[in-house]
Amino acid sequence: MIWAFVIVVAIVVGWFAFEGTWDRRLFTEGCRNLSASEAKAWLREHPETQVLDVRSKGEYDGGALPKAVNISLGDQAFASKVGTLDKEKPVLVYCAGGFRSRKAVAKLKELGFKNIQHIHRGYMSWKPDSSG
Repeated sequence: MIWAFVIVVAIVVGWFAFEGTWDRRLFTEGCRNLSASEAKAWLREHPETQVLDVRSKGEYDGGALPKAVNISLGDQAFASKVGTLDKEKPVLVYCAGGFRSRKAVAKLKELGFKNIQHIHRGYMSWKPDSSG
């Protein structure tokens, strides 16, 4: 029983170490990793922000942020569809828990987006019934 606990702790610690390293490389100039409350404040202060939901259509249909555009990261035409967004305006990107949206942030950077905001822990951290 103790070994199962040790293994679970090792996996959790390993994930957080991996995520921290990934985040330090990904979230550089012009690209920030925001908590849900910071993201809500960002949207209030920057109403021109394009909100990009990279979850599946089924996830999106189950609830999404206000004004969100759904372009699934799994869509083979993701790059061309995202290319229709304005690269001069900020983009707030999210998925369910933060993994897919981190991948999307990397793709947005490759496509030339300069002002990318990301919701840390994704839609699961967003409280749909709260103000903002």
